[in-house]
Amino acid sequence: MKVTFRPKVKICCISSVEEAKMALGAGADALGLVSAMPSGPGVISENDIYHIVQSLPMDTDTFLLTSKTEADDIIVQHERLSTRTIQIVDKIEKESYQKIRQLRPEVKIVQVIHVLGEDTIQEALHVASLVDYILLDIGNPNLKIKKLGGTGEVHNWDISRRIREKVEVPVFLAGGLNADNVQDAIRTVRPYGIDLCSGVRTDGKLDVEKLKLFFEAVGSVNN
Repeated sequence: MKVTFRPKVKICCISSVEEAKMALGAGADALGLVSAMPSGPGVISENDIYHIVQSLPMDTDTFLLTSKTEADDIIVQHERLSTRTIQIVDKIEKESYQKIRQLRPEVKIVQVIHVLGEDTIQEALHVASLVDYILLDIGNPNLKIKKLGGTGEVHNWDISRRIREKVEVPVFLAGGLNADNVQDAIRTVRPYGIDLCSGVRTDGKLDVEKLKLFFEAVGSVNN
């Protein structure tokens, strides 16, 4: 019997209510809303994020992507925007996770891990017990102008697979995914979810045809 493996799909860089509804209509399980970043695509104003969140059904899984690194700043930002999930794209201290968890116990926490090499495995293991999900992407928080994701580049999926096998929380896979490579990515890593931005866009705009092809590819991955 043919068995398919269908991970959750998060469409990121949502820029408007129209894009949010287009992504959900195509089959997205979650939406990523990008607040201020030092670099990368998809940044929109907090007013736009708030408007998008308020326009959607309450049970829509919305992710706030934040580059803030202090717990108080993250909490205050989330209070303004009221997404269901906070996606932290930079490194923060252990105490910050604990404070967010204490003051916002109902909110899910995702930590982005930038897959730069073998050391990433230990970084992921260190963080895993503090968060609800890990998201593996490519970037470099050590640069003068930090790259915190959204590069559209593919990273080492073998390292991602090893992280997924070792950590005890669900793992999202991001980085350069599109209809042409997503099946190989899923077979290699077996992630809980996948996350993408540029792979379903044309000239920065969400593309209905690319969404269709992407979800067809995701829905037909054989074990």
